[in-house]
Amino acid sequence: MIKRFFLACAVAFCFNGMAVADVAPTDTDPVAQKRAMELAAKLRCLVCQNQSIADSEADLALDLRRQVREQIAAGKTDAQIISFMTDRYGDFVLYEPPVKGTTILLWVGPLLLLIAGATTMVFLLRGRNREEAASPPLTQAEQARAEALLEGRKAGNYGSNGKGK
Repeated sequence: MIKRFFLACAVAFCFNGMAVADVAPTDTDPVAQKRAMELAAKLRCLVCQNQSIADSEADLALDLRRQVREQIAAGKTDAQIISFMTDRYGDFVLYEPPVKGTTILLWVGPLLLLIAGATTMVFLLRGRNREEAASPPLTQAEQARAEALLEGRKAGNYGSNGKGK
């Protein structure tokens, strides 16, 4: 049992050392590193969807950051790297997708929802006002009965079934 534990620790230690040896080419160049982080901030994590790949710790985000660093090291421009990412993952990978037929709903969708919500609220409020205006006032007999019921409850006058007289 103890031998297996030490063997597992040794294997983990070996793999940990291998991970440290895997240094990206951009890690030694501060300009390239800054460029990689700026590009990573423009790209959306496809797993998290509300974080950039610079902020996400998902495995896919780590792979995408590695791809960005490799392409920078290969001498690609920012436009070429973004084009590569959109060709591979679609416009959804961009935080600011271009305005075109397939992404128009992303741009006008929030505005359409706002207009629909405001329109619904206006119609509901107008309907409520019409209902209140359309209901006739109580007759004198109805008013007197309502007052008697209210006075009976205040005085504690309840019948055998728990309701007022």
